[in-house]
Amino acid sequence: MKVSIITVCFNSEKTIEDTLKSIKSQIYSNIEHIVIDGLSKDKTNQIVSKYSDTVAIHLSEKDNGLYDAMNKGISLATGDIVGILNSDDVLADKYVIDKIVAGFDGDNIDAVYSDLIYVSEYDLNKPTRLYSSKIFSKRMIKFGLMLPHPTFYVRKRCYDEFGGYKTNYRVAADFELLTRFMSKGIKSIRLPIISVKMREGGISSSGLLWRVHQNFEIVRACKENGIYSNIFFVMLKLPYKLLTLSTRWFVKAPS
Repeated sequence: MKVSIITVCFNSEKTIEDTLKSIKSQIYSNIEHIVIDGLSKDKTNQIVSKYSDTVAIHLSEKDNGLYDAMNKGISLATGDIVGILNSDDVLADKYVIDKIVAGFDGDNIDAVYSDLIYVSEYDLNKPTRLYSSKIFSKRMIKFGLMLPHPTFYVRKRCYDEFGGYKTNYRVAADFELLTRFMSKGIKSIRLPIISVKMREGGISSSGLLWRVHQNFEIVRACKENGIYSNIFFVMLKLPYKLLTLSTRWFVKAPS
């Protein structure tokens, strides 16, 4: 079973080598790594070129933003399973993809997801908080709560049938896509593992105005996919977010 992993990058010279190394270290060998670069001005592309033995496709051209670049990667993917790994994130250990493939036990499983750990921007082995998917259910979507997008691996046929990321969303196209896939009734299961280390300080750590815009896009995503929600429902997720912060000192990062 081939796994396509898509990495979108732009001026990512400080972090992308860690991403590339984490994929190269996987014990599972049938991986198609696709890197979509948005015409970086730094040394990103030179770094990617060093990994030509494990990067199957390296495309550097102008795009219309993050989600457009992700769609390019999906259109190029030839794997049975597709996942997204951002250029400042890493797979948590060398067994991650092997465990993900094992999760697709039988043709009836369309997607798997797992847990994510936030780590220091400067130290991948310094955890700050856990993003757990343990209690996630479809009923939580209307409150703006979703499984960790970077841990989501799905059969390519789902993209072919239900489409990719909507580029008319500025910040929550990943939430919309997951909501759409869930509302279409895909069969997904949770793996009880930490699969991704995500650096603090990225787009998901942006400020108040970004959060406000995200919340309104979340409400829109729910409505477009037949799920009743409103901005007050979405604001109710704050206590849950605060609860996750309380776990920061009790989490050990996989090495």
